[in-house]
Amino acid sequence: MSNSLIYRLDWVLIMIYLLLVTFGIINVYSATFNEFSGDSGIFDFSYLVGKQLFFLLISILSGIIILGINIKFFEHFASLSYLISILLLAGLFVLGKTVSGATSWYNLGGVSLQPSELSKIGTALMIASYISKFQSDLRKVKTLLRTSLYLFIPIFLIVLQPDPGSALVFSAFFFPLFREGLSINFLIIFVISLFLFLISLSFEFTTSIAIIGIIILFTFFILKRLSNKIRVWPFILAFVVSVGFSFSVDYIFNNLFEQRHRDRINIVIGKEVDSRGIGYNINQSKIAIGSGGLIGKGFLKGTQTKGDFVPEQQTDYIFSTVGEEWGFLGGLFIIIMFSFLILRILKRAEKQNSKFRRVFSYAVAGLIFIHFFVNIGMSVGIVPTIGIPLPFISYGGSNLLAFSLMIFIHLNFDANRLNEW
Repeated sequence: MSNSLIYRLDWVLIMIYLLLVTFGIINVYSATFNEFSGDSGIFDFSYLVGKQLFFLLISILSGIIILGINIKFFEHFASLSYLISILLLAGLFVLGKTVSGATSWYNLGGVSLQPSELSKIGTALMIASYISKFQSDLRKVKTLLRTSLYLFIPIFLIVLQPDPGSALVFSAFFFPLFREGLSINFLIIFVISLFLFLISLSFEFTTSIAIIGIIILFTFFILKRLSNKIRVWPFILAFVVSVGFSFSVDYIFNNLFEQRHRDRINIVIGKEVDSRGIGYNINQSKIAIGSGGLIGKGFLKGTQTKGDFVPEQQTDYIFSTVGEEWGFLGGLFIIIMFSFLILRILKRAEKQNSKFRRVFSYAVAGLIFIHFFVNIGMSVGIVPTIGIPLPFISYGGSNLLAFSLMIFIHLNFDANRLNEW
């Protein structure tokens, strides 16, 4: 690696990355520490923190190699990387290991590899390549359908595992699509659909229809007062479509969702209160976070953490460990660091003179944001538990490796944006 490349690297982003992964190792160690074991386990591969440290070293070494690769390689490699990721996902149904009802891992000599994490890299490269190589216009139906197909294939294979939480993360790829010209109408439709979805689940069917009708009627009269050109039929059509959507949500929720999924959603929207059953995880997580106060109880001094009251506290609920031992300030540190990380990636992406590299960087920022928002949302009880780790912080070698590789690919793109070699 040349000295000139070292000077061109975004060291602000690198420092944020190193702060997050270091803080992650500290909290995984704390979440899994057993004072009676007689061994810290930091460099012992049989301990979770030892495995996490191993994957961190692999991630950094791989990242250093990535920094030295010609940036054109990633564009040429995009289709192959996507194909490999799809084959790895499909291979799970033959060679995969089933854990907690989901066939989502390969067991490689005592090391578990989750291909759904690595598939994010392949999909990001493929989407970026397709949109840039053919100068695809996302306002065209053909382009939109083909892009959706590239997203649908990994989502479909991940849902079949079944791992709906990991599949949900692929919604992050709409961030770069909107940046590259996808109509804002799709975002409006999504927001309206989400609103109707919440109303349909929060109330009985007849009540939700009445609420929807009142909202549409109120909107019509307001717009009618502002303009006499407003027609009635679009509002009638909107009401009919909304009723159909509400009915489908009600049917799917009650007939296709598993009971555990219905319970988790009902807990979040407040239809059920079950602090000892399905709501136990969220309740214990909120207790742990609240008990930390402003500055926390101190490293290795969290009673909820040390008592194993919060299930999966080293993975899905790692933020509860942060909140209890590091307090509000520790949680705020995490939020600020992730916000800086995402904004930094977006800022540098806008300086790219290549659509391929800009789209990829936006995809990385979107993936980090979805993981960050959903994971912390789960921990504080505003999002249903769907099993999404907090990047760089939660235990999980595949997740750490995948996000680290994406960060280093972005760093390569950024450092060489003016040096097409």
